[in-house]
Amino acid sequence: DWKASEVEVLNEYQFLTAKQVVYLVNMSEKDFIRQKNKWLAKIHGWVEANVSGPIIPYSAQFESKLAELPDDAAREKYIKDVGASRSQLDKIVTTGYHALHLIHFFTCGEDEVKCWTIRQGTKAPQAAGVIHTDFERGFICAEVYKYEDLVAAGSENAVKAAGKYLQKGKDYVVEDGDIIFFKFNVTNSGKK
Repeated sequence: DWKASEVEVLNEYQFLTAKQVVYLVNMSEKDFIRQKNKWLAKIHGWVEANVSGPIIPYSAQFESKLAELPDDAAREKYIKDVGASRSQLDKIVTTGYHALHLIHFFTCGEDEVKCWTIRQGTKAPQAAGVIHTDFERGFICAEVYKYEDLVAAGSENAVKAAGKYLQKGKDYVVEDGDIIFFKFNVTNSGKK
């Protein structure tokens, strides 16, 4: 594991060997559906022996056919009809996010929920800056609660009543899945 200061210096050089690799093994649709491929075991063996990293078998042909279908019901029917387990796209995206050390946080209003992507270890003011630079510049605090607490309590007001709606300061490190309301104040310092 690298220290943050070391990572910052190394990132300037874009070393490929310092980057985690996710191995995507593209198979024929037939091999993917029956979950058999003569090369897959050899690929697993080589990766384990030489480099390590997650391996995700998938079929671009299968994913393309799924993408062309009009809705989720049609996709589920096709998956069932051909005997496949499921699409691998969710797994590919999730594994990629983990490899890149990315997480999500959410902001919500009365009629809108937005998902924002940040690097793991990002502090609240910098997360606010992803939304708008003024949010970071005038950061006061972040009001934070967890999605799990919202589901368990049933509403934002119930989360507050349970004491799980917390105010966090500039040193708060945003966690994956946080729901955040940023308080900020930006003054126009006499400029016209």
